Amino acid sequence: MNPFSYERPDNVAGALRGVDGRSVKFIAGGTNLLDLMKEGVERPSRLIDINHLPLGKIEENEDGGLRIGALVRNADAAYDERIKAGYPLLSSAFLAGASPQLRNAASTGGNLLQRTRCYYFYDTATPCNKREPGSGCSAIGGVNRIHAILGASDQCIATHPSDMCVGLAALNAKVRVTGEEGDRVIEFADFHRLPGNTPHIDTTLKAGELITGVDLPGETFDTNFTYLKLRDRLSYAFALVSVAVAMKLDGGKIAEVRVALGGVAHKPWRNTEAEAVLVGQAPEAAAFATFAENVLREAKGQGHNDFKTDLAKRAIMRALRQAAAGTPQSQTHKRVA
Repeated sequence: MNPFSYERPDNVAGALRGVDGRSVKFIAGGTNLLDLMKEGVERPSRLIDINHLPLGKIEENEDGGLRIGALVRNADAAYDERIKAGYPLLSSAFLAGASPQLRNAASTGGNLLQRTRCYYFYDTATPCNKREPGSGCSAIGGVNRIHAILGASDQCIATHPSDMCVGLAALNAKVRVTGEEGDRVIEFADFHRLPGNTPHIDTTLKAGELITGVDLPGETFDTNFTYLKLRDRLSYAFALVSVAVAMKLDGGKIAEVRVALGGVAHKPWRNTEAEAVLVGQAPEAAAFATFAENVLREAKGQGHNDFKTDLAKRAIMRALRQAAAGTPQSQTHKRVA
């Protein structure tokens, strides 16, 4: 680990002072950043501890929604009664992630900024365009069982690891950030990036910007929803495929539906065109199968992860059935319903 300076400001203005570029990192729970520093993947020269900033509350918004502060711990958000009542999909996504110990430490803002769990990204002895642009992608032609089948490029096939973010994508959340140029709000669909030719840039944050919170809209999905996570083991494992479904039914027909996938792309994946086709249809197996085919139409495996396409289709159909029936996947009883 390289030498670095350490600061612990008690206000946002102090945290932002003199912040520029990748050599400065904000740290909250440190559940991802410290691992990256130990492995030599991240080498900040300056570390700013933001745990004393006033960003640790869950508060009501003007539109009847909720604002989750950037420093709210994942465990606190998962068990907050307002989130459980109005946004149970998000609570379920929180509980599907990591372990109880990590959820006690991990923050909302840090979860948004998780780096990929690609084997080669963590191994500094191998080429990785995300870690060192222009060096190559070892996963292409290498061991790529956990890698992307959608939205990848010839520069990077890594996947985004967060469960929370898949839930937020389905809920049309917004990310609030601040920097020297002032405050701004980023639509969740625009926050994370696909790799393209710049896989080392994960988000649309500007240099020196700090996440202050996440806004959940006033519209809630508290009956027909699910968060289904398929993984190699049922505790403390990242998703091979995960599916968040938020649905509304009216008169036996689908009035609204949102489906976000995790474990398949460089960001939480939604196909809004395919969602629109489902609206007005009966929540039946044939419609769900067609939807899954449409979402995965351009899926492309890399050899070891070819199985993910079929797994994702089955997961989407199962998740849609769970949501339509109002029988969401339980994160307490790990057996897949």
